[in-house]
Amino acid sequence: MKMKTYFVITAIAILTLVIFQSFTLMSAIKTEKQKYTVILKDKDFEIRFYPSATIATINSNAKTYKDLAGSGFRKLAGYIFGGNETGINISMTSPVHMDINDSVSSMSFVMPSSYNQENLPKPNDPNVQIQKTADEYVAVIRFGGFASDKDLLFYSGKLHDILVEKGITSYGHSRFLGYNPPFQLIDRRNEIIVSVNWKAE
Repeated sequence: MKMKTYFVITAIAILTLVIFQSFTLMSAIKTEKQKYTVILKDKDFEIRFYPSATIATINSNAKTYKDLAGSGFRKLAGYIFGGNETGINISMTSPVHMDINDSVSSMSFVMPSSYNQENLPKPNDPNVQIQKTADEYVAVIRFGGFASDKDLLFYSGKLHDILVEKGITSYGHSRFLGYNPPFQLIDRRNEIIVSVNWKAE
């Protein structure tokens, strides 16, 4: 009897997890994603063009992925979930941008395309800055699973080596793009990007 109860509870737990993950995947599909154009697609990397976008950013002294992800996310989530002068909720988009380095690290949320610097409400937290990015070309390498500092270092190095081999000049810090909420267990998407010198055709 105890064994039967165990199997029933296990089956219910698995079914609940499957339903929750399915809902999470559907929500991720519906989430607005930052727009870009693929300029070059190789088996190991891409070159993309990102047009200017409006972002909410916080700067941090964090030097690791874990430290920046925790504190940065709370502050930016506070802004879009009502922590602003009008108290409105702003839809979450993907990906989340993270620049982790030895000087000043940063995390950014891309604002929905319906917003700009003029119509976004002012953040209650003075550490949250509303900015507009410049148009840029970037090289991108993708990986799955749950990201770690080890992954970021490994794939940044791999992307750098590919660009050197291809004769493509990069500049600035490598940055991390995270597309999934922490409770999504499958089909996770992570990317490392770096700005490149690329002449438009």
